[in-house]
Amino acid sequence: MPEKYHRYAGYCFLRRLEWTPLTNVGSIWFGVPKQGGKCIIKIYFGPLIFFLMAVCASPTVAEDDMQTVGYVDLDRYLGKWYEIARLDQKFQRGCVNSTAEYSMRPDGDIRVVNRCELAEKNKTKEAVGRAWVTDKTTNSKLRVQFFLSGLKLSFLSGKYWILDLDNDYRYVMIGDPSRKYFWLLSRSPSMDAVLLQKLVEKAKGLGFDTAALILNENR
Repeated sequence: MPEKYHRYAGYCFLRRLEWTPLTNVGSIWFGVPKQGGKCIIKIYFGPLIFFLMAVCASPTVAEDDMQTVGYVDLDRYLGKWYEIARLDQKFQRGCVNSTAEYSMRPDGDIRVVNRCELAEKNKTKEAVGRAWVTDKTTNSKLRVQFFLSGLKLSFLSGKYWILDLDNDYRYVMIGDPSRKYFWLLSRSPSMDAVLLQKLVEKAKGLGFDTAALILNENR
């Protein structure tokens, strides 16, 4: 099939979106004239499409064996929390004095602002995102998205399950069914050692690798 493009100020732009099987899914042709005026540059969306298909089709860890709390009053849950312990993630590598602040957005979702200090670099790191409830009966299962958070895109979000919550909303345990993500937060920068040990033992019973927990340095 011949390319159909027009020229403008020495450039040529293709107006055709071509769909071909498997290896060339959704190729978009574009480019600039090169010897003979032929547009020869290609961008392939095929690998990205297949990656997203694979992610969506991947088997998930059974979720039935991880119970969340019976109900979360979101109004009481909002506000500032201090991180007490976590399973380390690349996006929190080197973080100390970590906090999370939650507030209601005009659209009914939750605004999330995570901050921490990078001691070795002597600077503060901040990430702003959004969260939304996926289980409106209990409010204890949410998803959180940071990348492109101006758009609500579930496939860019992560699960945020509330596994334990103090009756007075003084502390909360957060995790996900994969057991790869875990946070223990408190309304105050520190936690009683006996309570901390009790919650760590509970996390271990839920299948989290508590030996890998990092205790946050809050000042």
